[in-house]
Amino acid sequence: MTNLNQLLSTNTNTLFLYDQGCLTKQDYFLPFALTDTLTTFSGINQQPIIHFWQLDQAMILGMKDTRVTDLKNGLASLKQDGYNVVIRNAGGLGVIADDGILNISLILPNTGKKKITIDDAYTHMWNWIKYAFEDGQHSIEAFEITESYCPGTFDLSIDGKKFAGIAQRRVKDGIAIMIYLSINGDQQKRGESVRHFYKASLHEDFGRNGYPPVDPAVMANLEDLLQQPLTITEVKKRLINVLLDYSEMNSDEKILPKLATTDWFTTEMDKQIAKMEQRNQLLD
Repeated sequence: MTNLNQLLSTNTNTLFLYDQGCLTKQDYFLPFALTDTLTTFSGINQQPIIHFWQLDQAMILGMKDTRVTDLKNGLASLKQDGYNVVIRNAGGLGVIADDGILNISLILPNTGKKKITIDDAYTHMWNWIKYAFEDGQHSIEAFEITESYCPGTFDLSIDGKKFAGIAQRRVKDGIAIMIYLSINGDQQKRGESVRHFYKASLHEDFGRNGYPPVDPAVMANLEDLLQQPLTITEVKKRLINVLLDYSEMNSDEKILPKLATTDWFTTEMDKQIAKMEQRNQLLD
């Protein structure tokens, strides 16, 4: 955690917290727009931020997912399985979001001559999760689970079962290190639904051209892997406490909602929402 503590050593001793809760379909664009807005804000103000959010029942598509052979058929498959769809403002592949999955962004200023490297950023997130949840019986590893949905080099797993994936967003002077954590719920159904999407949208090209041959058996919930019940609220508290325990910072969850009403925030959010609206016209 020493490296993460060094990252939090900015010109402020306060860590801003912003929890959007679990959002329904009409508000799906908000967490993506807010992440980019907060990342820009972090760079300008040298302010570390934690952003929590969830969606009620959706598959979040990456831009690569929109280039499948038969998107219309894939979307119909997701609808049949009970999922809404949103296209995020980043590349890559799709993930499921529901009330058993917690999305977290660790947003940091990234200024000066020594920028945080891509691998270092991923490693800092991995270490944060390890300190929060690893114990003597369960080692949290980072390597690609190739048959998971949205596979990547820093997939987090216990005993070879993936429970989290990490991504990044970068602006000029800020970085958002983002992770989804499968905490509880029906992970088998999530995996089956993503597999159905790719089979329906790729047909004979399923598992080819960079699209994963999704096997639901390679993914699991964190509470099942740790063999202890976990709630979303408990996970948030544990993650925040770990950061505060290993740094000299305090946390503040009241200031960002106030700042969000300022002219700068509302202008920036409007701009980011417009980008999300344009991107999601592909679903019309």
